[in-house]
Amino acid sequence: MRIEGLLLAAGAGRRRGLPKALVPGALTGAIEALTAGGCDRVTVVLGAAADRARPLVPAGVGVVKTADWADGMSASLRAGLAATTGEVVVVHSVDLPDVGPDVVRRLLAHAGPEALARAVYDGVPGHPVLFGRRHVGPAAASATGDRGARGYLASTTVRAVECGDLASGVDVDLPPAE
Repeated sequence: MRIEGLLLAAGAGRRRGLPKALVPGALTGAIEALTAGGCDRVTVVLGAAADRARPLVPAGVGVVKTADWADGMSASLRAGLAATTGEVVVVHSVDLPDVGPDVVRRLLAHAGPEALARAVYDGVPGHPVLFGRRHVGPAAASATGDRGARGYLASTTVRAVECGDLASGVDVDLPPAE
């Protein structure tokens, strides 16, 4: 079974003051979480500052540029899912610095072409989200605005995989305090 990691990194990071893909260490850390966690291939979706971010993506990692990144997370998700061909796709977000390979491994314990699972942190749904191939098309079709696939995930049964003992799952949208 081929497992693909999909890293959403197209956002402008307006609250942080820097495009998410340009935050030092963010791309490499999230890519490492996916690869060391068990993904056979990783693709990064870039948007804001894509030309500046592209050199930060390691060799061997695929890149999809989405011109409509400003339309929200759904544009990145649709572009990335369209580029995948694996039986399983693990969708991760670049702004989750404490989500590491152990979270991805735990999620992948539920992998399969029919699977739909997501990491939860102390019961709160988060990322990454695992889509078996049969869920990829419907998830992409349902993605709107900055909500990504939330509508699809709310409309079907999703296995909650508790990972609060491994990470907080909190996204970092603000610059570090000085």
